[in-house]
Amino acid sequence: MNIRRWSVGVVAATLFIPAMAACNSKTDEPAAGGSPAAAVPADPKEALLASTKELEKGNFTFTLAGDGMTGQGLVHKPSNSAQVTMTMDDGSGTSMGMELIYIEPESWVKLDLGELGDMIPGAAATKDKYQHLDQSKVKDAEALSLNMQDVDPGDSATLLKGISDVQKTGEGAYGGKLDASAVTDSDALDADQVKALGAQAKALPFTAKLDAQGRLTELVISVPAAGETKAHDIKVTYADYGSATAAQKPPADKVVEASEQTYEMFK
Repeated sequence: MNIRRWSVGVVAATLFIPAMAACNSKTDEPAAGGSPAAAVPADPKEALLASTKELEKGNFTFTLAGDGMTGQGLVHKPSNSAQVTMTMDDGSGTSMGMELIYIEPESWVKLDLGELGDMIPGAAATKDKYQHLDQSKVKDAEALSLNMQDVDPGDSATLLKGISDVQKTGEGAYGGKLDASAVTDSDALDADQVKALGAQAKALPFTAKLDAQGRLTELVISVPAAGETKAHDIKVTYADYGSATAAQKPPADKVVEASEQTYEMFK
């Protein structure tokens, strides 16, 4: 489920809220979802690279957090469905939000534009409603697209490829530096942000946590201040491996067809 940008179109609504990552305390017992526990590589870098493999099965819940942004969601590849709820607060007291539901081959979006909604003609007609999306138009509005072929919303596997230094700091705990300039295809750190960081992008501090089965449960990247962006952490958590629930369709009486304005907003 590739969420195209952690900042979404004009609304800049992005993602994320922490959930506890359940760990099985005995490594010789089956992991959640019935998979046997795999040996965790002794080499710290190899352990972290291997920790994202379970994400490929697409059955987990997640949270994401960034600069003024929080959200949570689920991926359930067995039913080809996913759901994400996002909120953004720029510190001025005004917040905006977005909920996106995908159940192949359909999707719906619910928008809370806050005070911005009062300034957009026709926005009141879709307030508190789920807008049913025309998939042929979603292709031109990528921020409304969920790709079940790319199921990691946090881009953790991509980010961890940039590890330049790492040590094991405790049981299932790791810390080190990653070179963001070497990560060219991540939605969590876009090219403009990396450019603004300059030389600092080559050594961003990070911490990571794995459960007893060696699966990634938390990744935190510390991003220093650059340009107009203040210093902040990017945090991704994963839980409920193998036991997420399928996304649910919104109630029929809460659904309207998406307006042309919605598609234009997210282009």
